[in-house]
Amino acid sequence: MIKVAVTGAAGRMGSGIIKKITEQDDMEVVAAIEMPNTPLAGKDAGLQAGIGEIGVGIVGSERLEETLKSSGAEVLVDFTIAPAAVETIKTATSCGVNVVVGTTGFTDDQMALNIKNVEDNKVGAVISSNMAIGVNVFFNTLKKLAPLLYDFDIEIIEAHHNQKKDAPSGTAMTAFEVITDALNRNPEEVGVFGRKGLVGKRTPEEIGVHAIRGGDIVGDHTVMFVGEGERFEVKHQAHTREVFIAGVIRAVRYVPTAQKGVVSSMNDVLGLE
Repeated sequence: MIKVAVTGAAGRMGSGIIKKITEQDDMEVVAAIEMPNTPLAGKDAGLQAGIGEIGVGIVGSERLEETLKSSGAEVLVDFTIAPAAVETIKTATSCGVNVVVGTTGFTDDQMALNIKNVEDNKVGAVISSNMAIGVNVFFNTLKKLAPLLYDFDIEIIEAHHNQKKDAPSGTAMTAFEVITDALNRNPEEVGVFGRKGLVGKRTPEEIGVHAIRGGDIVGDHTVMFVGEGERFEVKHQAHTREVFIAGVIRAVRYVPTAQKGVVSSMNDVLGLE
């Protein structure tokens, strides 16, 4: 039985993850973490998730270390915000707890610190901008396709709900990085994030990245390869947050046996190239 701690436990993703974990035969929720000094402290995490009592009270993140130690958590799942996640990863790894992180918006420095904490504490880790199984097949497709369409104009378009705070999405940025790596282009030189005004003629090397926000869109990502007289599109649409949670469950099963001190990706989880 894999013992799992969940941060952001009362949020939409956190509640969904808790619900899905309770449906598994090989894992259980042993800790539920919320923001520091949360007014939800002591309330049953299962009741907050709408599934009835599970006997796990919500605690504020100021008690994260003691909660991880007392609960015997083997894996911590984090879907929160980048600044909070950095501190959570630091604490969890120092306690010897494996981590599965779907939080987006990390800066380069923050991600470097996450990697260092995993390496220094020799724990298993899966950190991915998108846990959806289909999205990671999407990334894998882009990796193989981009070199074949290297002379096409490339544009990335992402759309999310009106509550999303970061832009472009972590998934769009991962798609951008996959493509620039596959084409051996410098991301600092070729990225164009939205266009306005007299921007001049499009260069062959640039890759446009555009963000749309509205309503309750769960997550749409499209990469357009546009050539002379033809256009090729690769698209992934998430209709429910369940697609992300399904990937989380696979990552939770994978991470206890993952190589220690190394940050794995969903490619590793899914066995993709």
